[in-house]
Formats: sequence, C-alpha cells, structure tokens
Amino acid sequence: MNDFEHVLVTGGSGFIGSNFIRYVLDAEPDIRITNLDLLTYAGNLRNNESVAKDPRYAFVRGDIADSLTLGTVFGRGRIDAVVNFAAETHVDRSIHDSGPFVRTNVVGTQMLMDAARAHGVSRYVQISTDEVYGSLGEEGSFTEDTPINPTNPYAATKAGADFLVLSYARTHGFPALITRCSNNYGPCQFPEKFIPLMITNALEEKPIPVYGRGLNRREWIYVDDHSRGVWMAVRRGRAGEVYNVGGGEEVANIDLARKVLELMGKPESLVRFVQDRPAHDRRYALNCSKIEREWGWSVATAFGKGIAQTIDWYVGHPDWLREVRDVSYLSYYEKQYQHR
Repeated sequence: MNDFEHVLVTGGSGFIGSNFIRYVLDAEPDIRITNLDLLTYAGNLRNNESVAKDPRYAFVRGDIADSLTLGTVFGRGRIDAVVNFAAETHVDRSIHDSGPFVRTNVVGTQMLMDAARAHGVSRYVQISTDEVYGSLGEEGSFTEDTPINPTNPYAATKAGADFLVLSYARTHGFPALITRCSNNYGPCQFPEKFIPLMITNALEEKPIPVYGRGLNRREWIYVDDHSRGVWMAVRRGRAGEVYNVGGGEEVANIDLARKVLELMGKPESLVRFVQDRPAHDRRYALNCSKIEREWGWSVATAFGKGIAQTIDWYVGHPDWLREVRDVSYLSYYEKQYQHR
C-alpha cells in the first residue's frame, strides 16, 4: 500500500475526471488534488463546483502537451501521483479529424510522463479504454492479455499512448500502469455521448439517432464504480501492469434506447436509425477478474439503478445542460447527424 499526499489529475473538469476528483476528496480526507485541464469543449468548471472551495483542491488551466504549463504545475510542490484522464475521446470526432487526438492522446501523454519522470513522481496511472482491443466476437470477453487491435483513430491514439506508457515502465523503470474501462455513464457527461444524447433529446422529444440497426453491444459502468477502480489502481496497482475495469452488463444500443425511453415515459417512435459509423466495432466486454482477485473490487451500482439515477440527474440540472449545449456542440451535432 502506497501513501500519497498530492495527486495531479489531468482532464479533471471532464466527465470522468471530475467524478474521480469528487470521489477521492470524499473518500480520502488527507489527499490534496491539483486539477490540470485545458477546458476544451467537453471540460466544464461547473463539473467541479462541489469541490471548488475545498482547501485540498486546486485548479490550473493548461495543456498536457505544453511543456511550459507542465513545468509550472510540477514546480509548485511535490506531486506524488499522476492520473491522466486528459484525452480527446469521441470516436466520431476522431473520424472527422484525427489531429487533435494524436496531439493530446499521444504527444500529451509523452510530455506528461517526461515531466513526471523528471520530478520523481512515484505513481502514474494512464486511463485507457476497452476500444484499444478492437471488436469482440459473439462470445467471450477481453482480458488484459488480449492483443491490441484498434479500428478507429480515437482507439488507435489511445493504443499508441498505452504502448508508450508500457515502454516507459520497461525502459526507464517508470512507475506507470494502465487501466482500461468499459463505457462510462453518469452525471456531467457531455451530451454528444450516447446516453446523455438520448436523455437530452428525449426531454425535448427530439429524434434519438441510433447507428445502423442498433445491434452493436457495449458494456456499461457507472462512473463512481470506475472512479473507485482507478483509485485502487493508484493505491494498489503494480507498475508495468494493465487492469480492466468493466461494468459487467452488456446492452445492445437499440435495447438501451428503448430502456431510456421507457424510464422517461417517452415513445419508442423517437428512435431514428441513421447510417452506421465507419468501422463500427460490434461488441465490447471486459474480463475484470484480475482486479476482483487482486484488489477485491466489484461493481456496486447495477445498470438499472445507475441509468435511472443518471436520467434523474439530467432532468434535475437543466441549467448545466443549457450551458454545455452551446453553439459549437449544436454545430457538431448537425454535421454528424443531418445526412445520416
């Protein structure tokens, strides 16, 4: 068990990062957190409102791919651990333009690790994704030993970062490890992602776009369960290792759309099938026996309960939703779905 006092969380104003910061500050009274976030379209300081006045929390606006910013952050005092959530994450955006994904996900990871090495950080956790494994067949699940086989630019950049992290661990003895998660859902998720997109469109009785025939299957994890797994990785993970963190419940996209509409009391006629995404992976599922065995981790929030809580959160936060659905998001939405 390692003892950490000061943790740098990158991308801590995004969906998963902000939930992770809240989780750690609630669970660990002696931990200090610095949040480094560039506040791109998916980053929102509103996501950090509940911790903003906590004396253990500090925010720095900046880019992990900028050496001057990293020098400033690491120069403010010893950082014991780094958790890297900072990333461009949306597959559809990576298909339109992979450049920002390469810069942040690969170059940014390299620069962040170089700064962490130079300042003697004792733990580095890279947040990755099940998408690096590619598409799964009708049976079985991905283990940490499954060969990497990304099929879209987003997944390729995350896979590239994973290889870079493992190379630093092996070549430099850098105390880094990787977590790979299944699809997250919960409060504060940017509404371009599938679950909040469905919820927000259903609230206004707008069509819900579903790729192809909606038969692609995904495994979902409530964001708090993921945060708990990541914190266990910080405290208990072994350098050079990969750990899967998955929700254990698979759902076809069309069944998920129907479930959301049922819970919201909206008609299934809102579903609109659109042209499928290029190279759309058919199925993801993670084998999490490694963290169950080594850390005693398990899912605490069943999918049915978590999806109901998520709907309630969006219904109860219309001001947050209005703020994030700005002109840039609406422009992207029209570009993505108007011709499908």
